[in-house]
Amino acid sequence: MFDAVKVKNACVEWIRAFFEENGKGCTAVLGISGGKDSSVAAALCAEALGKDRVIGVLMPNGVQEDIDMAELLVRHLGIRSYTVNIREAVNGIRNAVPFALSVQAETNLPPRIRMSTLYAVSQCFNGRVVNTCNLSEDWVGYSTRYGDAAGDFSPMAKLTVAEVKAIGRVLGLPEVLVDKVPIDGLSGKTDEDNLGFTYDELDRYIRTGVILNQEHKERIDRLHRMNLFKLQLMPVFDPEV
Repeated sequence: MFDAVKVKNACVEWIRAFFEENGKGCTAVLGISGGKDSSVAAALCAEALGKDRVIGVLMPNGVQEDIDMAELLVRHLGIRSYTVNIREAVNGIRNAVPFALSVQAETNLPPRIRMSTLYAVSQCFNGRVVNTCNLSEDWVGYSTRYGDAAGDFSPMAKLTVAEVKAIGRVLGLPEVLVDKVPIDGLSGKTDEDNLGFTYDELDRYIRTGVILNQEHKERIDRLHRMNLFKLQLMPVFDPEV
């Protein structure tokens, strides 16, 4: 049985310890999308460090239909925030490359520009960048390497989607933020539509090894194998070996 209160408290203490060892007095800087992951990560950091040491960065790519959710979180937590529209940067790279970007390159370009933006903001405010990925998404590689998969510390990388939501409720976040259905922002499809299975299935399989749909099991296993490299350090040649 998952004890959300116990895990939340332990995570808050872990964040405090991280900053004591890796940036005493520094601020936590994170991208705010208005989804459950950035909402819970921001709330954890605010409880651990105090709201004055958390900076949220809203990074729409042109017009973001649900940016009001990100603004709601910022108001709810009372944290400092900045809005940086990345559209010109995305278009600048797209137009500078002397060929048409592939679909995958188009998909991953905005997350990587957002991460560059976060590090730029972080270095202006003596910050440490928060990775907001969760275990479920990491398990099947549903993140962008050097994009949303980057960061200086990761409070939720060992927590499933269901566990992140439970902690969000313990933290007193508005239900609309905790239960907001994640959409990829490109095709208008939900994350679960893109993945081909539900997070409930995935979470249960990760924690118990039980899954009823054999086709979904094979897809999850395949995605996990294919994307393990995202969770590992870069291979390095060692001339001494």
